[in-house]
Amino acid sequence: MSGNNGGSDPSAAGPDATLAYGHEHRDQVADITLPRGPVDGPVPLVLLLHGGFWRARHDRLHAGAPAEALAGQGYLVANVEYRRVGAGGGWPATFTDVALAADTLPGLIEAAYPGRIDHDRVVHCGHSAGGHLALWAAARTGLPEGAPGRTDAAPRVAGVVGLGAVTDLAEAWEQGNGEGAVAEFLEGGPDELPDRYAAADPSRLGALSVPVVLVHGEQDQRVPVRMARRYRDDFGAKLIELPDTGHFELIDPASSAWPHVLAAIRLVL
Repeated sequence: MSGNNGGSDPSAAGPDATLAYGHEHRDQVADITLPRGPVDGPVPLVLLLHGGFWRARHDRLHAGAPAEALAGQGYLVANVEYRRVGAGGGWPATFTDVALAADTLPGLIEAAYPGRIDHDRVVHCGHSAGGHLALWAAARTGLPEGAPGRTDAAPRVAGVVGLGAVTDLAEAWEQGNGEGAVAEFLEGGPDELPDRYAAADPSRLGALSVPVVLVHGEQDQRVPVRMARRYRDDFGAKLIELPDTGHFELIDPASSAWPHVLAAIRLVL
């Protein structure tokens, strides 16, 4: 890994390839960015899940700069797209897409770039709603029977990094975060749809079996830091709180928050 804390220029060349992990929908793809510069042997893989409150108007281009910056640090990055509300997503399609991506992308990348990734060092990293999905993807053995994405095989993931992550869907619904985004995403509230919340809400799925590091700005006006604090207290996650930091600095490689994002990824590896 490179020793500096800075990221690559977001205007750099961009991804090296786009791989389809499914064939039902055009959004079942991931942009693959190879490590920049010389590396020795297989490298960690970061499955990067973008935010945008699960809505179609926000896509993986939103995460292009952090993907390039992570590649500049020697990681191989899969910037994952998935179906979103307004374009075939929501319940259950978003969940089945993310589960399929987590289960198949390491193998697809291995086939395309043999020997490039270390399968024991796969990190789920997500911002905002993508942070929710990153936590959920690593918790799928604990989902109720019949829930979308449930698996009996523990996902092969070294750890999860949540950046301004939505860790409590019921609270986000109650507070109306994202102008009612959770109600759109799950098609109702927790009293109406308790089974969906039981299968989707990280705050109801218990502690993960792998390390979890949350990075959260104390001035985040979109996803309040109290969510991250409660997840830390309830489930033993590590929380890196950043004063004078909002929501979007966490995916800005030029921000003072970015070195803490890199540190979080190193911690789960």
